[in-house]
Formats: sequence, C-alpha cells, structure tokens
Amino acid sequence: MLISTSDFFANLSYYLSFPFVRYALIVSTLIALCASLLGVTLVLKRYSFIGDGLSHVAFGAIAIASVFNLTNNVWIVLPITIVAAVFILRSSRNTKVRGDAAIAMTSVSALALGYLLINVFSTSANVSGDVCSTLFGSTSILTLTKVEVYLCSALSLIVVGCYLFFYNKLFAITFDESFAMALGVKAQRYNLMLAVLVAVIIVLAMYLVGSLLVSALIIFPAIAAMQLFKSFTSVTICSVVIAIVCATLGIVVSIIASTPVGATIVVINMLAFGLCWLLGMRG
Repeated sequence: MLISTSDFFANLSYYLSFPFVRYALIVSTLIALCASLLGVTLVLKRYSFIGDGLSHVAFGAIAIASVFNLTNNVWIVLPITIVAAVFILRSSRNTKVRGDAAIAMTSVSALALGYLLINVFSTSANVSGDVCSTLFGSTSILTLTKVEVYLCSALSLIVVGCYLFFYNKLFAITFDESFAMALGVKAQRYNLMLAVLVAVIIVLAMYLVGSLLVSALIIFPAIAAMQLFKSFTSVTICSVVIAIVCATLGIVVSIIASTPVGATIVVINMLAFGLCWLLGMRG
C-alpha cells in the first residue's frame, strides 16, 4: 500500500527518534565512505574479488569467537581477517598458487569451517537464524551499541586518514605498479597497507550487509561511477557520493518497509549502477 509524502516523512521522523536508528545511519555512512574509497583502487587493480574472500574469512572468525562465547568478537575477527589479507596478498606472488586460486581456497575453507563450528559448538537453538544473520546482515546493524559505534567511527577515520595521506602512492600503484617501483615507490609496502585497510572495512561492513554481500559495497559504487567519469579523482568522489546515498536510502527503506537491511542496500546499489550505466550510454 502506497503512503503519502507527509506520512512518509512523519514515519521517518518517528523512527529517527530512536537511538539505534541514528547509530545505524552513522555507521552505514562511514562504512559506505570507506568501502567506496578503497573500491575504486581494488576494481582498477583487479582485486575486487578479495573482498568476497575476506568476508568469508571473517565469517569463519565469527564462528571461532562464538565457540568461546565472546560477545565482542571484533578483537578476534579483525586480526584473523588481516592475517588472511596478508596471506592472500603474498600468495598472489607465488607462481605455484596463483592469486585467484588462493582467494578461492581461503574463501571456501573459511566458509566451510565457520559453518561446521557453528553447527557443532553452537549453544543457540536457532542455528539457521544465526547463520542467516551473519551471512546477510539481517539485524546486526540495528542492534549496535554506543561502544560499537565509537569503534566503527575510530576505525573508519583511520582508514580515511591513511587513504588521504597516502593518496599519491596508492594512485601510483593502481595504474602502473612497475613504473611506480622504478620511481622508488615501495609497492609491496603499500599493497600490504591496502590489504590491511580492506580487511578492516570487510569486518565493519559485515555489520551492515553481512559477509556474503560485502563485495557489493566495494564494487557497485566504483563501477557505477566509472560509467560517468574517467579521471581517478572524479570517479572516487562520485563513488563516495553514490555509496553514501545508497547506504542511507537503504537503511531508511528497510526500516520503514521492514525489509532486510543488507539486501535492500545492495538492491539500491544495483539500481544506482543501472541508472549510471544508462546515463553513461546516453553521454
């Protein structure tokens, strides 16, 4: 049933009076900002699939944390995901195990191990519900505490700060890593930093859309922006705008329409990409 504009804004004002809704909007904006910044570099370097692999590693780490009944599991999930990011980056230079194969192996192994641990050691009566919530982020973004919001804000500021401070270096290794190394840029060091930052974003984004949909936050805004602009800076700025608008709109729609948060945000990102593609075709 359709509602009038006045009823929509009345409902929106009512929901915004709740702290958990404001927390969700703050966190979703920060996560979208960070994911879109790194997404442009990852897509151009053909590293976009690394987000999917690391999200499955994070799922396995969450399962390990649940075995030990840890309520604040970020202190286990984040280090494990960072170690996996470093492993994937290093293995991509191994001629025996290529990078895409290493990501696939790590992804599948972590996903299977996580699901096995949850089933064997779970104390919850609703294992399927717990798995669904972790994979698709159905309610986690709406149950954030003030401490988690502060933690997310701090980590997001670190990611944005590192990106801005090392912008020129990241730009150099994105387009021509060999040439950058010839100029004295320590490409391996900045690739390692990029992997660590991506791992941080993956862990944060799981609160928003769940482990299976994390890659959408990284890929869709960047690809959508590339339909409209050609320069690296313009694409990055446009990607940030698209990501923040889609995340905010997704939160609002999911709360008012009672739809799953993660899936709603991803679908809106898909629609945004379709719109940008059409506009790019006309241009």
